[in-house]
Amino acid sequence: MVGPSRPLFVLFGSSIVQYSFSNGGWGAILTDIYARKADIIMRGYIGWNTRRAIQVLDKIFPKDASVQPSLIIVYFGGNDSIGPYPSGLGPHVPLPEYKENLRKIADHLKNLSENTRVIFLSCPPLNEEKLLQSTSPALSEIVRTNATCRLYSEACIQVCEEMNLKVIDLWTAFQQRDDWIDTCFTDGLHFSSEGSKIVVEQILKVLKEADWNPSLHWKFMPTEFAENSSYDLVAADGISTLNPSEWTFHREIQWD
Repeated sequence: MVGPSRPLFVLFGSSIVQYSFSNGGWGAILTDIYARKADIIMRGYIGWNTRRAIQVLDKIFPKDASVQPSLIIVYFGGNDSIGPYPSGLGPHVPLPEYKENLRKIADHLKNLSENTRVIFLSCPPLNEEKLLQSTSPALSEIVRTNATCRLYSEACIQVCEEMNLKVIDLWTAFQQRDDWIDTCFTDGLHFSSEGSKIVVEQILKVLKEADWNPSLHWKFMPTEFAENSSYDLVAADGISTLNPSEWTFHREIQWD
C-alpha cells in the first residue's frame, strides 16, 4: 500500500476484464482518466464463469478488509452462455442459475460498505464468423452464439433492475455503431481499442448521471497534490508558473 490513499476501483470478471489493459483496453483507458484521482486494480480471470466467481468472493472482497472499494465493475456471462457439453464439463451455466449467481455476487459486493458502488456489464454481441476462425486447435469446439449472448445480457439487466443496481447494456451499446462487427473485436470476442472506447463511454455516462455522494465521475473527484507550487512549469512571461495537474490535452479523446 502506498499513500496517500485514494478511492479504490476494482474491475472484476472474466477475460473481458483480464484483457482490459491490453490493446488500448478499457481498463487502461480508465486508469489514464483517473490518474491522481483513484487507484484502479484488475481482478480478471480468463475462462471463468459465475460459479467460479462465487467461490472466491470472500478472498477477493473480504468483508472485514480495512479498506473497501469505492467502485466495483463486474462482468460475467460470456462463458456462462457457452453451450453445454454432454460430459457436464466446461463453463456453461444454465440461465436460471446464472441469474441466481449474479444475485449472490451483487449481494456480497453491495454489503461490503455503505459507500461501495457496483456497476454490472451485460454480455456484448459477438462477431461469430471471426470467432470461429480464431478458435485454438487445442480447444474442443466452443459454441458461442449471439442468440445466447442476448439471453444472458437480458438476464443480467433484469437482475440488476430488480436489485436497483447500475447496469450497462453492452449488447445494445455495441450495436449502436454501424461497423461494430468489424471494428470492435480483436478475435470476435475480446475488445479492440474501438470496442473498449464504447465500454469507457458507457461507464463514464453512468458515473456522471449516478446520484452518488461522493460522485465517482472523474471530473468531480479531487486530484492528488494539485496545489500550486513554485516548482511548477514556468509560463511564457517568465515570472509566473503553470499548474499542470489537471491537463488532459495528451488524450486523443477528451472524455466527458
